[in-house]
Amino acid sequence: MFVLAASSDSIGSPLLWGSSIVGLVVLVVADFMVTRRPHAVSMREAVGWSVFYLALPLVFAVALWAAFGGVQAVEFITGFVVEKSLSVDNLFVFMLLLAGFAVPADVQQRVLLFGIVGALVLRGIFIAAGAALLQAGTWAFLVFGGILFVTAVKIMHEALTGAEYARDVSQMRSVRLLRWAMPVTDDYRGTRLTVREGGRRALTPFTIVVVAVFATDVVFAVDSVPAVYGVTDDPYLVFATNAFALLGLRALYFVLHAALAKLTYLNHGLAIILAFIGAKLVLHWAHGIWPAVPDIPTPISLGVIVVILAIVTLASLRSRSDSEKPTPGS
Repeated sequence: MFVLAASSDSIGSPLLWGSSIVGLVVLVVADFMVTRRPHAVSMREAVGWSVFYLALPLVFAVALWAAFGGVQAVEFITGFVVEKSLSVDNLFVFMLLLAGFAVPADVQQRVLLFGIVGALVLRGIFIAAGAALLQAGTWAFLVFGGILFVTAVKIMHEALTGAEYARDVSQMRSVRLLRWAMPVTDDYRGTRLTVREGGRRALTPFTIVVVAVFATDVVFAVDSVPAVYGVTDDPYLVFATNAFALLGLRALYFVLHAALAKLTYLNHGLAIILAFIGAKLVLHWAHGIWPAVPDIPTPISLGVIVVILAIVTLASLRSRSDSEKPTPGS
């Protein structure tokens, strides 16, 4: 996987880093074992795994509180809520990709698992880069804040115009490059990445969709890592929030598949959350130079984020309910 150098203010000792990475690898291997035989995921199976992966971070937060204190535990929970919210947006894109490539139901969870592993590796790279930037100077907070502001504007524009639902997956550069470089079979061959046909090696559509998922992972890593650095500058906690948020995505996808379409205003809320964290980063940078500038405490950040998500969820459900009411005279 990846190893990050612990900063002087980080709780991440070599032992803690090592045991955490080993635990992560064990969970990923267990997920691969569960999906080694292609099968359609039942709701009971998906809910069971989702409950397990939602319970894990709560247990971890209690352990943090006992070992290091409430500050680290609250920072972890806040970062986890932010990352989990952003990961739901990942699921929207995964849903578009799986539909766009007509992925059979029995191999969908293996595609998602490849995407999650790719996301974990990319997040590790970006977390290490972020830690290096922060060690270089507090100006890194301005860089992160700028990235989040730009992302917030982009997401809000797409949400208002409906552009996020108009993506043509076949036109992704990575997909076009693969189709140009190698022949692609017309049908899926289970979870096989390549097959031999007519005396030459050919890719399967499974490979194409996995690469497409990897390509979207890059975009989400650019957004999510600065977001959680807006909550804590401890690389270990940033790593932990990303790992816990991503691990349960495979099962959560099948639980929320139907509900995702009902969250009409999710991206509006995510844009507001990213803009808020961007402002928090800029204020944090300014506070270090001019102490009179307010610095937003993490508990307040957690409260703001939870309130925004609650409003977005209630507004989405109300909008959906209103649209399903019969019109007078119908």
